Amino acid sequence: MSDPVRILYLDDDAGLGVLLSRALAPHGYSVETVETGEEALALLREQTFDVVAMDHNLTNEVGLDLIPRMRALPQAPPIVYVTGSDDVRVAVAALKAGAVDYVWKDVQGHYRELLRQAVDAAIAQERLKRASEEAQREIAEARDRAEALLKEVNHRVANSLAIVSSLVQMQANLVADPAAREMMKDTQARISAIASLHKRLYTSPDVRTVEINAYLKSLADEVAAGLNLGSRKLTFLPAEAEVNLATDKAVSLGVIVTELLTNAAKYAYPGTGPGEIRLRVGLVDQHHAQVAVEDDGVGWSGTGEIKGSGFGSRIIKAMTQTLQTELRYDSSAKGTRASLAFEV
Repeated sequence: MSDPVRILYLDDDAGLGVLLSRALAPHGYSVETVETGEEALALLREQTFDVVAMDHNLTNEVGLDLIPRMRALPQAPPIVYVTGSDDVRVAVAALKAGAVDYVWKDVQGHYRELLRQAVDAAIAQERLKRASEEAQREIAEARDRAEALLKEVNHRVANSLAIVSSLVQMQANLVADPAAREMMKDTQARISAIASLHKRLYTSPDVRTVEINAYLKSLADEVAAGLNLGSRKLTFLPAEAEVNLATDKAVSLGVIVTELLTNAAKYAYPGTGPGEIRLRVGLVDQHHAQVAVEDDGVGWSGTGEIKGSGFGSRIIKAMTQTLQTELRYDSSAKGTRASLAFEV
């Protein structure tokens, strides 16, 4: 047998409380009656009720003033407002204050049946509300667990890629053929580009996106250290505002930038002479950003014979398809300026 529905009824007329208790008892309701707001608040702090029903006009107070105080209590039950006033503004004020329903108190006592229906509706509504809150809480907890797990995965991936990069470097140091050694160093740079992204993901509050300014600055520093630029200078010029990009697109962008920086370091300036390489990030409009790699060297327009194996060019082509963009070369630039615009 289920427990009776507990109603706390606040009315300064004790006789009406007794009549209500008798009318509702056969239907499985247990009514506790009090005559003042302080008594009601004290009981709500000590006991659990399914619904509060309260009169509007009390001896030394008005029910409207009690509603906010009751709703502020932990696990506050829903409130049904009972009023004998025919002023609709009273009912509206009660609903705005936090009551879930109201009942007109008629002198014949028919309101008791209406109150029972209002109590049933209030309980059903409260159950739905709490079920929804519980579902939302479980969803939030599941999301937090998934994000924590994803950060841990990114941490492990970053560590694993760092190990692979170190192994490639060790292997490159043992290779006698200069061309093969150079190819292995290029491979190491590509691995480092992806590792850098995962490193940023496990320290980011949002693993769904990557802030491009910070990511490319970190990537440029790693590329510069790996290439040993010597007297040449790599300058990073960030966008004026944050630029967030989806993680999968950021991987492609990082690989493209690594290839462009590596090409500039190898071919822009003959010999070991000084020169500047610039990595520039900018916003085209609200939904598009642009990244460019520039130098003031010998210049290349993107056409003609490709230096090296051409593998880097194929990588760039594949990655630009992922970004749904294309790499453009500015023929009017002093040296080489390769840029790509993409949606953010």
